[in-house]
Amino acid sequence: MTVYAPAAGGTGILGTGSYLPEQVVSNETVAARAGVTAEWIERKTGIRERRYAAGHEAASDLATEAAVRALADAGAEPDDLAWIVVATSTPDHPQPATAAFVQHRIGARRAAAFDVNAVCAGFVAALHTGAQLLAAPDTGGGRRLALIIGTEVYSRIIDPSDRRTAPLFGDGAGAVVLGPVPEGRGFVGTGMRTDGHLHGLIGVTAGGSRQPASEKSVARGDHFFRMQGRDVRDFVERELPAAVAGTLDAFGVTAGEVDHFIPHQANGEMLRSVAVRLGLDAARTHLPVDRHGNTGAASIPLALDHARRGGEPRDGDLVLLAGFGGGMTLGTTLLRWGR
Repeated sequence: MTVYAPAAGGTGILGTGSYLPEQVVSNETVAARAGVTAEWIERKTGIRERRYAAGHEAASDLATEAAVRALADAGAEPDDLAWIVVATSTPDHPQPATAAFVQHRIGARRAAAFDVNAVCAGFVAALHTGAQLLAAPDTGGGRRLALIIGTEVYSRIIDPSDRRTAPLFGDGAGAVVLGPVPEGRGFVGTGMRTDGHLHGLIGVTAGGSRQPASEKSVARGDHFFRMQGRDVRDFVERELPAAVAGTLDAFGVTAGEVDHFIPHQANGEMLRSVAVRLGLDAARTHLPVDRHGNTGAASIPLALDHARRGGEPRDGDLVLLAGFGGGMTLGTTLLRWGR
């Protein structure tokens, strides 16, 4: 069952930022390890290259870079932040939260910070959480903003010989700053659902309390990310059109009113095949997946920042974000652009 939640009025995105590691990893490099060809990767996924974090970089390092850029774009200071919410499924450590490291590194001493993990739908969940937190009464005084970040370092959990995952995933981070926007602008609402009976389609089985790390778990490769690609694609092709239609209907919006569609950058070819069934013919679908691959919870804010640097969306544009991933969880958010 999908849960729909209208957003409190007057909160929107004030600034965006992103960060991609310097190391560019070509299809040729990935193909040699996975036993496929570079042509096969591009034909099947639409991906031409991805980025891998340097040895000294973790999720919080990527997140910090994106955060600094988003704050600058918003004209905000770290002390303006009341909340920091980080969406990630590849945290620096099992604990503490990756958000705590970000808070420390950017000097946001007044902000409360925590993580959200809904895998590739994590950014949508974190975005709605941040908007709802800002809707609560303000008793602290001063400027009150929220920093929402998606960050992933999938290169650390990918089996380079696995043709189902290695060609798809890369590392990166994207961030947005939330705050007050003019009347008639900002978040409209969010729809989310989880089909927990399909939890086995995507995941890392070892390293948690169910299966702690051991010599055997390492030897079996249980700490690698695994995905049943065909079943995941079937899920997305079956459920994403219904999720988009449901959210539009719940908030009284027609498909023809949507100006921009920014989906999770899972697989370019899959998304192109699904797009024709979404009914978003009038919308521009943003797919920079060819440049950075699937970056999990970071992919939507990366794509949004890429669009922003190209001059879109424009004031008054209606934007639809859609995330989907492990769990299996689907999340869609509507917002009317305006700063």
